[in-house]
Amino acid sequence: MSDTFLTLVRHGQTIWHAENRYAGISDVPLSDTGRAQIRALADWARAHPHDAVVCSPVSRARATAGPVAEALGLEPEVVPDLREVDFGAAEGRTLAELRESDPAAVERFVADPARNPFPGAEPPGAAAERVLAALRGVTERHRGESVLVVGHNTALRLALCTWLGIPVARYREVFPRLDNVAATRLRVPADPARAPALLALNVPTPAVPTPPAPIPAEAPAAS
Repeated sequence: MSDTFLTLVRHGQTIWHAENRYAGISDVPLSDTGRAQIRALADWARAHPHDAVVCSPVSRARATAGPVAEALGLEPEVVPDLREVDFGAAEGRTLAELRESDPAAVERFVADPARNPFPGAEPPGAAAERVLAALRGVTERHRGESVLVVGHNTALRLALCTWLGIPVARYREVFPRLDNVAATRLRVPADPARAPALLALNVPTPAVPTPPAPIPAEAPAAS
């Protein structure tokens, strides 16, 4: 059987992401920059055809996948388990705001995010297994094809760690962030016992009119 190629793309920018707020399961609309990004991503997709487009059910991911799928003459496949991590008490807040209200919780999280998620948040290990199972399912359904997957920053980084054999606790260190509409490319062997090859990581797709503002090194890379 043939290898399968997955192109993992983070959704377009939202208002919260422009402010570096945690946006996990919250439904936050795309910003003006985000809407420009997905139009440009659709143009990019025409020059980089895929056999299928898959996306998270969260509205920002579906809004990103729709124009891309249309550009390719496809219908997007919505996969519920590709949704972003629920950040619990951190939803809608910045790391600086969290540090003001509960500095101890922030320090525990920064030291070991896998063991010390924010109160009420989905455990990172569980999220990694959920998203990885979804990606493996996509691979099985589209064996030998090239699939564009629109997902989320933290969910995809956690799944990448588990799939590549990297401790989940290191996800913020090894994969600091996936930029909006940037592409990460995997070649998944037909043998499910073999790990995928990471062919490209966080590669810019099209240029956008307004680039994202720089983010301090200590800040979290929200969904």
